[in-house]
Formats: sequence, structure tokens, C-alpha cells
Amino acid sequence: MSTGDGSDQVVRPAERAKGAATRALILQTALASFRDRGYDQTTMRGIAQSAGVSLGNAYYYFGSKEELVQEFYALIQEGHRLRSADALRGRGLAERLRGVLHAGIDEMSPYHEFAGSFIRVAISPTSTSSPFSPESSAARSAAIGLFREVLAGPDTRPGGPLAKDLPELLWLAYLGITLFWVYDTSPGQARTRRLVDSSARMIARTVSLTRLPVLRAAAEDLHTLLADLRVSADHR
Repeated sequence: MSTGDGSDQVVRPAERAKGAATRALILQTALASFRDRGYDQTTMRGIAQSAGVSLGNAYYYFGSKEELVQEFYALIQEGHRLRSADALRGRGLAERLRGVLHAGIDEMSPYHEFAGSFIRVAISPTSTSSPFSPESSAARSAAIGLFREVLAGPDTRPGGPLAKDLPELLWLAYLGITLFWVYDTSPGQARTRRLVDSSARMIARTVSLTRLPVLRAAAEDLHTLLADLRVSADHR
């Protein structure tokens, strides 16, 4: 409420800052619980108790545990983009792609401990936490947008019907790498790092081949397959 003397202009930013801090505290508490107890054993009541807030306050900021997952996705995407800034200035496609893929692994690394239990929930086709779900559309769009920037360099001129599909295809490849990372028990997930290096080189070479007429039929088949997958996802 305005007091008429301008004091509300001081109070309201402070209240917003407090709300943002509480929201961040609840999210970080939830992530710690996912890590320590697993996703299934984490409850909104337990999160509220650990965060030192009322259950009603927790539900005020996040309507469900699934909404916390979407906030986590948004946090990861924001961090991934920030870490990718230098990589996106790379001169070659392989260099840019390699840097962005490594940046994604770097951003996810602190959460490797609970990734295995979490992926079992997210991988379900009916889960709202699935990367393909309508609820995940904002995070999905942000990720695809990042790979669109990877492809925006002057050295990248994909051809044929796959040209507009490549950002989404790169995102799908990144999901595959992420799944490999989840179950990678090598020290520091070194095997995933090697997979990123080899995948970036291979993908960059493949993109350059999309301009060749001899591969047009294969590109059209892949384009059709991707369109069919989109339709299936829209009607899930």
C-alpha cells in the first residue's frame, strides 16, 4: 500500500529482495535434499522445515516439487549460457560446440551426486520433469536457442532441409551426452569429457556435409523423423 510520502518506493524493493532470497533459499534447500535423500524421498514439508520457513510459505513460491525442478532447469540454463560466452566467440564450429558442451558439463558438475536418482524420474515420458514435457518448454527453448548461437558463426552454412533443425538436433545430442555423464563414474567424469571432444569434431564435420547433394535424401529422412517426433510429443 502506498503511504503517499514515497516510503513505499523504499519498502517494495526490499520486500522483493527478501522474496527473491527466500525463493533462492527454498530452491537450494530442495537441491540439497535431492542430493542427500533422493528425489522420491524429498517432500515439500521436509524442504520447508530444512529451510526454516512455513509450509505455506514454501507453497507460495513453489506450488509443487515439480515446480522446483523447473526452477532448477532455469538455473542450469542461465549458468550454462553464462559459461558459454567465451566459447561462442570461437572461430570454428567444432571449437564453439566443444566449448558449449563442456560449459554444460561444468554447470551440472555440482549436482552429479543426485543426478542418477533424478534422471529416473525425469526420463519417464509422462513426467512433468521430462525435458520433452510442456512444463519444460522454457528450458528446452533456452537450450535450443543456445545451440542456435553455436551454429551462427560465419563458418557454418548448413544446407538442405536439416538447416533449421540443427539447433534441436544438437540439443538432442547434448541430452545423450548428459545421460552418459549421469552414469559416468570415471574420476571427474573424464570419459564424458573425451566424448564431448570427439563428438564436437564429428558433428562439425557432419554439418559441413549437409551441403552435399548426395546426402539430400538422408537429410530429408532425418527432417521427417524429427517432425514426427515433434507431433508425438505434442500429443502425449
